[in-house]
Amino acid sequence: MEDHLADPVYTPPNDPVVIIYQDDDLLVVEKPSGLLHVPGKDPRLWDCLDVRVRKLFPKASIIHRLDRDTSGVVVMGLNKRAHAFVAAQFENRTAQKIYVARVWRQMDGESGHIDLPLGIDVDRKPRHRVDHENGRSAQTDWEVIAREDNATRVRLFPRTGRTHQLRVHMLAIGHPILGDVFYADGDALAAADRLQLHAEQLRFVHPSTGQECTFIAECPF
Repeated sequence: MEDHLADPVYTPPNDPVVIIYQDDDLLVVEKPSGLLHVPGKDPRLWDCLDVRVRKLFPKASIIHRLDRDTSGVVVMGLNKRAHAFVAAQFENRTAQKIYVARVWRQMDGESGHIDLPLGIDVDRKPRHRVDHENGRSAQTDWEVIAREDNATRVRLFPRTGRTHQLRVHMLAIGHPILGDVFYADGDALAAADRLQLHAEQLRFVHPSTGQECTFIAECPF
């Protein structure tokens, strides 16, 4: 849970809940950047995507999470059977998640694979770090979409689901995500007014139809 904030005041956006899709089993929504996914321990951190959605859909339940400053597509279950069916796909890594990010400076090559274990940075919580001794396996694939003067737009494919995985992996290869208050600094931090990371696409098998379905939230940056 990302309830340790990098800035002293939590001021979530007032955007209404954007519904991408809904049926009797699933609710797919778009989370804005700056909104916690689940409530923090501090009462001042109660406003979050989960609370807002459950005001409209009391039976909605969390299947996966996005960081506070990450925007994008989120699926929630509307009954226990659907929740368990889709959650198992996330746990077994058969659900596909695709992100778009803008990272600092020009990346070499057009695609690549990152295989670096991650663990909590105990001295700088809630930050995480590459930890070859005690970290958990983490893998990310990347491909270049476009190049800018001092940035590269990439599509990221996490093969595991570790906390802050994409943010730490991109930092580790020398290309922090622009606007990242935890892992970028200097010009890379100042280059954007929000974290340039967006969950663009989710793909998984529907719990009732048995068909693979894809949901997309267009990248806002």
